[in-house]
Amino acid sequence: MTFYHFTGIKGSGMSSLAQILFDSGEQVQGSDVETYFFTEQPLRDRNIKILPFDENNIQPGMTIIAGNAFPDDHPELLRAKELDLEIIRYHKFLGEYIKNYTSIAITGAHGKTSTTGLMSHVIGGYMPTSYLIGDGTGTGKEDASFFVMEACEYRRHFLAYQPDYAVMLNIDFDHPDYFADVEDVFSAFEQLALQVKKAIIACGDDEHLQKIQANVPVVYYGFGENNDFSARNIEKTTEGTSFEVYVRNEFYSKFFIPLFGDHAVLNSLAVISLCHYEDIPAQVIQERLTTYTGVKRRFTETKIGNNVLVDDYAHHPTEIKATIQSARQKYPDRPIVAIFQPHTFSRTQAFLQQFADSLSKADAVYLCDIFGSAREKQGALSIDDLGKLIEGSSIIQTENIELLKQYNNAVFLFMGAGDVHKYQDAFEDLLKKSEETA
Repeated sequence: MTFYHFTGIKGSGMSSLAQILFDSGEQVQGSDVETYFFTEQPLRDRNIKILPFDENNIQPGMTIIAGNAFPDDHPELLRAKELDLEIIRYHKFLGEYIKNYTSIAITGAHGKTSTTGLMSHVIGGYMPTSYLIGDGTGTGKEDASFFVMEACEYRRHFLAYQPDYAVMLNIDFDHPDYFADVEDVFSAFEQLALQVKKAIIACGDDEHLQKIQANVPVVYYGFGENNDFSARNIEKTTEGTSFEVYVRNEFYSKFFIPLFGDHAVLNSLAVISLCHYEDIPAQVIQERLTTYTGVKRRFTETKIGNNVLVDDYAHHPTEIKATIQSARQKYPDRPIVAIFQPHTFSRTQAFLQQFADSLSKADAVYLCDIFGSAREKQGALSIDDLGKLIEGSSIIQTENIELLKQYNNAVFLFMGAGDVHKYQDAFEDLLKKSEETA
């Protein structure tokens, strides 16, 4: 048994990996800031020790897994060097670890977490599967033959992996603090493609992915009939979405998913394509699709009275558009109210007009102050710059959250990758107090 110490254990990937190693019988502890993050709950459920950052946490005999956000001169890492302990960066460790399994890396600018959750749920119903999801969820099965993982393109971290399969959902420009443009993003995906061992499952409706070159088969899926796997005869209802799948123009099977929006069909089709490639029966796929309940912070609903509050990680214009589309399908007769907190100044600046265009698809828009990051605490613009581009929008703070009470029987979309939950928490408290005094 190895004793692993995680520096930055509350990080979404770090928390998931710590859970996997713990489930696999290893000794695990970690350290982080004392602020509560939803990613720490599964650690506490397992009684994994979470300590405040302190160089004295590091003891002889440990192996240190370091979160990518922490520099080499972090006190814990300096102490580990003094003790001559092995220090491995998160993505490097994961790259070695997955070599023990048939590995499936889910990547793309959007949809990674949802698709990783869906893929692991479906395959896990057929054979033992370990998985690492970017919402802070991980499970390690001692007899697992498959390992499903979220693989992030940021800073090209996914190039630490040489997966058996890569599922490439889409290529879009994001992380403008690192990537120069969409061609720079494409070059990272192209590099990953050359490291894949068995096959690539890629969305053929994405113009960039159509150009991917690899040394293994590239299997395309999408709405277009020219794809290897094509979704046709799509029926959208308030209960979910049904569609037929054709494999190279031959009918394969009909599927129903309790999910909403075009992106949910594409994510499901990616899973179906890989499962078909691995000879998992259509009946098993359908049964597992039906029982999928989603991942954290992806259209997570709370109902209070006749209002629906949705917590969603959407922080890019494409994701905002998809979240609003999902809400329109599931709740076609209700007003859609968007409460959006931009994440990082560089992303807000790069996509200012696109954010305005996406948010304008809601019936009402409320904007929260821009959430910075450890790398980027301030920028050259403010939330007012986005507000000027969205007619009728308002700036909202937790102190004036009662502005939202003017809507009734509505769907409130709280969207963002920062701490947008505090606005939802404040509104939930307000609605509950109103119910108590009614």
